Amino acid sequence: MENIVALDLGTQTGWALLNGGRVFSGESFHTSRFSGGGMRFLRFRHFLDALKQKADIQAVYFEEVRRHLGVDAAHTYGGFLAHLTAWCEDQEIPYQGVSVGTIKRHATGKGNASKEEIITAIKAKGFNPVDDNEADSLALLLWAQDNMGVKQ
Repeated sequence: MENIVALDLGTQTGWALLNGGRVFSGESFHTSRFSGGGMRFLRFRHFLDALKQKADIQAVYFEEVRRHLGVDAAHTYGGFLAHLTAWCEDQEIPYQGVSVGTIKRHATGKGNASKEEIITAIKAKGFNPVDDNEADSLALLLWAQDNMGVKQ
């Protein structure tokens, strides 16, 4: 059995974990306006450390975004990506980015599917995501299971 993590990096990062054949997921890393600029990244690092303690993670997959609608979104994504890849290197865990279109096409059959279509497709698979961020991470986890030879 393999334990993998799938992440939809962003201001509201969605995550999914395959651990011992079971899937866990959520959405996290909100900060208040009173938090320092690095607080979300510190919380993200603590989250990764906690996941590693709970599961022997063999691989990490993340949604690879090539275009952002705003500067803040690009900076946030870049910060999460930098912290994630550095953490994976430090832990000697392989990681891979997967394009948004590839994930959408796998989940819905359409590379340009809307957020609602992704949520609907993930619900049809038996999950109940709280938002599109969690749905995206679940879609990525399912892609990894089907395309990367992940054993359950």
